[in-house]
Amino acid sequence: MVRILIVEDDEGLRHYLKEGLSQAGYIVIEAEDGSDALDLLDQQAIDLMITDVMMPNLDGVTLTSELREVYVFPILMLTALESITDKKKGFLSGADDYLVKPVELEELLLRVNALLRRSNIAREKKIAFGRTVIEEAARVVIYENERIEFPMKEFDILFKLASNPRKIFTRQQLMDDIWGYEAESDLRTIDVHIKRIRKRLEHIEDIEVKTVWGLGYRLEVQK
Repeated sequence: MVRILIVEDDEGLRHYLKEGLSQAGYIVIEAEDGSDALDLLDQQAIDLMITDVMMPNLDGVTLTSELREVYVFPILMLTALESITDKKKGFLSGADDYLVKPVELEELLLRVNALLRRSNIAREKKIAFGRTVIEEAARVVIYENERIEFPMKEFDILFKLASNPRKIFTRQQLMDDIWGYEAESDLRTIDVHIKRIRKRLEHIEDIEVKTVWGLGYRLEVQK
């Protein structure tokens, strides 16, 4: 199911949005401000974020700007500020859409659906980090002008990690997601594939597969 993170310091509005999105079939995660959101994103993956602009500790514009250095999921901004200058700041920080308060739930759901639809189309094509592009359809990594071919399972693992950068995946998660019903194989199979992936990517500076000891693997994106 689609997971949506709501970042909003107004508890009443946050609960109103959560109820509406939950009734529409989405899994909703809540954060009180930008700092709280960053902590949550270190622990779990999401598909879309809805964030207020004016918040304590870390505002929505700064949060969006920081997230865009790593994440590619859609971001919808909510704000009482409706001047073109304010909207420009939001879009330049990396927001995909902008909704002025008070929020009409029906309009919010329409915008969320549109953002997820566009995101799915883009995600099917490629994921880019700096000079590195991972193309799902061709199952290749392109670094500058070099095309790096990958065997099927290795590419599937890499694409899984790249779709959720910074998220830690256990060996069992990767085995279940990539091998599915065949997942009775030794978990050390994952380690072998990771070693081969690292070998293919060893000269690429934008991304690196990191071991999180005792937990699993994650994709490190260089800033």
